[in-house]
Amino acid sequence: MPTALSLLDKLASSPLLADGAMGTMLHARGAGLDECFDELNLTRPEAVAQIHRAYIETGADIIETNTFGANRFKLARHGLETKVRQINSAAAAIARQATAESGRDIFVAGSVGPLGVRLAPFGRVKPEQAFAAFHDQIAALVASGVDLILIETMTDLQEAAEALRAAKAVSKLLVIASITFTRDDVTLLGDTPARAAAQLAALGADVIGVNCSSGPAQVLRLLQMMKAAAPGAKFSAMPNAGWPERAGGRLMYPATPDYFGNYTAMFVEAGASIVGGCCGATPGHIASMRAALDAMGSRRPIAATVAIAEKGEEPESTEAPTLLAQKFAAGKFIIGVEVHPPKGLSTHKLIAGASLLAEAGADVINVADAPMARMRMSAWAACHLIQSQLNVETVLHFPTRGRNLLRLQGDLLAAHALGIRNIFVVMGDPTAVGDYPKANDNYDLVPSGMIQLIKQGFNAGVDHAGQAIGQPTSFFVGCAVNLCALDVEKEIKALRKKIAGGADFALTQPIFETGRARDFIRRYTDSHGPPPIPFLAGLMPLHNARHTNFFHNEVPGIFIPESIRGRMHRAGDSPEAMAEGMSIAEELLTELRQLNVTQGVYLMPPFGKYNIAAEIIEAVRE
Repeated sequence: MPTALSLLDKLASSPLLADGAMGTMLHARGAGLDECFDELNLTRPEAVAQIHRAYIETGADIIETNTFGANRFKLARHGLETKVRQINSAAAAIARQATAESGRDIFVAGSVGPLGVRLAPFGRVKPEQAFAAFHDQIAALVASGVDLILIETMTDLQEAAEALRAAKAVSKLLVIASITFTRDDVTLLGDTPARAAAQLAALGADVIGVNCSSGPAQVLRLLQMMKAAAPGAKFSAMPNAGWPERAGGRLMYPATPDYFGNYTAMFVEAGASIVGGCCGATPGHIASMRAALDAMGSRRPIAATVAIAEKGEEPESTEAPTLLAQKFAAGKFIIGVEVHPPKGLSTHKLIAGASLLAEAGADVINVADAPMARMRMSAWAACHLIQSQLNVETVLHFPTRGRNLLRLQGDLLAAHALGIRNIFVVMGDPTAVGDYPKANDNYDLVPSGMIQLIKQGFNAGVDHAGQAIGQPTSFFVGCAVNLCALDVEKEIKALRKKIAGGADFALTQPIFETGRARDFIRRYTDSHGPPPIPFLAGLMPLHNARHTNFFHNEVPGIFIPESIRGRMHRAGDSPEAMAEGMSIAEELLTELRQLNVTQGVYLMPPFGKYNIAAEIIEAVRE
């Protein structure tokens, strides 16, 4: 059995290739997601062995035991807490047999995942209880002949520390301690890659790892940060096959084997001594990585890592742009649709409507915050539900009205923590027009000031008072503009303030006169050059004559010309009125596209009639 020293010597000469996902492959072979995958070592050992052999055949140097959840806490959920030693021993035996059959020098890593419970002070499990659970599992793996211990997918540095202490107490085998990060490049508890690497190095990890996370691009970025913080350490990199997407009731991973192969050399050059895959990575991905390593020959010199701030400072955010930002940059015609959060607890209609719009081809779902100053569920919650359940990006409407500086900034942090990145800053409707006319209507910042706070403050890692907030945010910020404003110069002046604050894009008020929109753009261009940010033109299908009269007479900033009001008046309040409103909307959209005034459209379907918006989207896409 190789010692830690002998394995480290081997890593010094050339990188080793680990295997990929075990759970993904077991599920593909029919294991249900509600089953205990670790128990399959006892009930379906041949299925586990087949996966080991598949990875060995593709060239893996290290295979991991099927024991990711084989600790007393996770096994207790299946009534198997008394079988910790039996399950881990069986898993090690299956892996050892697979390596023996290969005739190659292959190492068996004992996989040790999180306990699935929270440690104090964030949970009720004491550190000594966590240590004991890890000790039991690792002792069983070591006694059964594994060559090294892989502590993986840890989100809590304290938990990782207890697992590392247990591994060191059990044996002198090489120990990899691998952390996973959120899309914000921090752990779930907010630790940065630099802090994680420094702490794991101080605790004596033989190899510091980053695994899982959102895919090869992020893992490379994290690896560079960790290497810069602990330049003398050895590292492993085992990414997911991209960010999972739900399709047909199944989780699909988009990163291809070729994509993994392309990143392999970059991982090594950034300092990885061990490379491999995690969730979604199949034998095909590992075969591609094997080919890339073979093409490299001996390990190349490590390239320069990304620049890190001075000691004690947080690195700047390097999160990839949102999909909305990428589509704007690519010049695509974008369709956004506004939805309203529910008035009560039920979210079924919200999710069903957003799903319909996404299937029709909407690029992004805009979630209004207390539209018309009427009480509704938090827009952040609605955004989070849509993004997590439908995997479609949202734009959170963020009114400044009714929020003081403390609440504004706390709400921003909350939105970012929920995975919301696209923000539309707006003043918001006055409470006098809504359900609670006597509610607080004060505010500390106007929209231009709010945009500046986000783009020049939070996105740079500081709050309004200049205090550090830790990891910078990565918001993509929109502003409001009325292309049909009566006072054009005043509107242009307000827009320029928002652009100076850092606005990335603009959503317009509903447009019912394309000539006015064209004139606004011309006047702006004549004085200041072409607008430097893209616009999405607001488009509101009118429902009937009463709906038309209400918006024309009672909603500030909206003017509906006589020609359109006349058409809707003739249609009256009959069922045919909606068809006339649809026709008007489609005509306006055609004119806007011909004028080349905007880069997309922002649909505002009336009364939650999302099927109307879906019909327009499908017509545009065709």
